[in-house]
Amino acid sequence: MKNLIVLDVETQYVASEVGGWSNIRDMQLAVGVTYHAAERTYRTYLERDARRLVTALREADLVIGYNLLRFDYEVLRRYTKDPLLDLPTVDMLDVIHRSLGRRLKLDNVAAATLGAGKSADGLQAVRWFREGQIQKVVDYCRRDVEVTWNVYEFGQQHGYVKYHDRRWRLQRVPVRW
Repeated sequence: MKNLIVLDVETQYVASEVGGWSNIRDMQLAVGVTYHAAERTYRTYLERDARRLVTALREADLVIGYNLLRFDYEVLRRYTKDPLLDLPTVDMLDVIHRSLGRRLKLDNVAAATLGAGKSADGLQAVRWFREGQIQKVVDYCRRDVEVTWNVYEFGQQHGYVKYHDRRWRLQRVPVRW
């Protein structure tokens, strides 16, 4: 596969402001960042670029992310009639959930697996967006994409990723992606 794309999106609103998690599309795209592995380049998309982002995803041989199926794709569905669910996708959260039986935060997996986590959280990204600090949102989203790619590569090479369980013991979860 040549055209591997890693995706993460940040939103303008949080779930509680749009009537809950069943209204993810109403959270609206603030920033989307992709990493194109073959080119080793990042691309940034603002809300006005949402259709271009969907087009880029359609051209991918594989889209990689964390919670793509339940969140990122759903945010993007506001801007397209394309359900996106037929995209060749590795949703690492979905793989981990099926293997482990519970959902883990990307930050937990990244910190345990790589020794480095995320730089902030989605709530902070929404605050930055509202304050007009778009570059901070872009930087945060790009960092998430970088972390996601590094976790993906680790899992690809080793067949597992790590996490801390509820007692803070380091554990492995087998993955195939």
